[in-house]
Amino acid sequence: MRAERLLQAVIAAFFLTVGGTQAQAQSRSMLTGSTPPTVFSPGAAGSPASSVPSAPGDPGTNRVGSTTEAEAGAVAATPLGEAARPLGRPTAVFGAGLFTGGATTTSDAPNPNYIIAPGDRVSVRVWGALESEANSAIDPSGNFFLPNIGPIMLAGTRSGDLQGKVQTEVSRIYNQQVQVYAVLLSTQRIGVFVTGFVRTPGRFGGSAADSVIDFLSRAGGVDASRGSYREISILRGGRAVANIDLYLFLLDGRLPGVRLQEGDTLVVGRQHALVGSDGAVRNNFLFEVPGRTMTGREIIDYARPLPSATNAIIQGSRSGRPFSRYVTLSELPAVTLLDQDIVTFITDRPAQTVRVMVEGSRIGPSVLVVDRDTQLCQVLDYIEVDPVLANTRAIYLLRQSVAAQQTRVLNEAADRLERALFLTTSPTQGVANIRTAEASMVSTYLQRARRTQPEGRVVVFSNGRCSGVRLEDGDIVVIPARSELVMVSGEVGVPRAIVWTPGLTVEELIRQAGGLSERGNMRNLMIRRASGEVALDPREPPQPGDEVIALPRLDGRYLQVATDVMQIMFQAALAARVFTN
Repeated sequence: MRAERLLQAVIAAFFLTVGGTQAQAQSRSMLTGSTPPTVFSPGAAGSPASSVPSAPGDPGTNRVGSTTEAEAGAVAATPLGEAARPLGRPTAVFGAGLFTGGATTTSDAPNPNYIIAPGDRVSVRVWGALESEANSAIDPSGNFFLPNIGPIMLAGTRSGDLQGKVQTEVSRIYNQQVQVYAVLLSTQRIGVFVTGFVRTPGRFGGSAADSVIDFLSRAGGVDASRGSYREISILRGGRAVANIDLYLFLLDGRLPGVRLQEGDTLVVGRQHALVGSDGAVRNNFLFEVPGRTMTGREIIDYARPLPSATNAIIQGSRSGRPFSRYVTLSELPAVTLLDQDIVTFITDRPAQTVRVMVEGSRIGPSVLVVDRDTQLCQVLDYIEVDPVLANTRAIYLLRQSVAAQQTRVLNEAADRLERALFLTTSPTQGVANIRTAEASMVSTYLQRARRTQPEGRVVVFSNGRCSGVRLEDGDIVVIPARSELVMVSGEVGVPRAIVWTPGLTVEELIRQAGGLSERGNMRNLMIRRASGEVALDPREPPQPGDEVIALPRLDGRYLQVATDVMQIMFQAALAARVFTN
């Protein structure tokens, strides 16, 4: 008989842990279609109480709690913070995206800012007092020869200024009315060698108007695993005429004013040291260091930490040994960083506020942001409800940490019970047969238990009084709606909802539900209140919103499992219940 009572207690505790009654499911589904959450914000006076005022002269609204005005300062009304950004190790080199779009094509129509150079073709036509026309290339001296006018120096002139330049030169010779039309037909076609640490080195054709980036793109771009984005040389006649740092272009849009010529060579140097940034940053990349070291100020400028970042963790190696250092953001600029160092920016400051959701029968806001040390009873004073519809004596919490603990406890208890069932030896064949039947029955129960997701309910109202529980981030305050029904379920003939009336007893409820089934027993009843409280004494009178559960009575033939195994399961389930009270 003792083993039977233990197993009945296990089943009752299981019902306590997993929750999920029909009345609760109905209450939660009602909330999913409500208006979007609103942020709890202070009124003009800065007091949280002013954010949810009752309408003047409106007796139909009320607040849940009874906090005094002096206690109102404990409730902070601050905006919701930024969502936490997931951490990820930097894998991409800063600048690699510059060459992901493929090679660029050459256009014969140069832009107005193009500087005319020898070899470019120009068309000029003059009419009026003078008739003259010429289509030719700029000679090596930079001149364009126009009949009846002579040579005109056009090299170095912007394409957009060509018309005005020719008009000015013609007007110096002919003072009479002369009309001029001048246009740049095409730029010089050149071939440039691209070599070094690029994906496909070689000679590539293009226009003299094309930039260094255009020719690098035609060579497949800088090899991100070997090449440098900060050391690119332009060789002309075996001599370096310019050095290019693509970071100046990536960060500021600046490129050197060097125009490529026929036979030039672009050489991409070998990759320098790399320092990475990750965590609470806007730029999660590996940044190339011009020399062998980088300062902390540089990595801050490149990575751009989020406003929430307060500290940094530096990981790397020094003298062949692992190196790690923890600094504040104010200390980081003075730190010297070496090749392959990773700087992880973190928020190492406890949140000063917690966010709490409000669900159920409410009028006020659905999101509250309060001080981290605020208790539930203080918050309830700022949740507006309709006292006719809301059951303010049955409020409870749903807490993620409690749900996780309940899941762990159930899984550990199930594992212990399974080991006890399948590893216990039987002295006789008859006992072995009984144990096999027991193992099959309990395995079915355990499979169901493992699939169940605990809700993490925390009972905060006992005998109508609020408990001083401190709120945690992510808590859900559930305000059940008033109900005049009592749900009867479990081992009864017809599970149903019955209208509550004064003086109604548990026996009367069972009778109206068709009586107990063959497996039911009046000694195995559980009353679950709307707040989550549980009464195991069937003599207690039911209340509106309660659920009466008739637990199953097990056949004595299946109670041969050792008492200590039942005790283990009972204690585990009871532990899960303790978390919810």
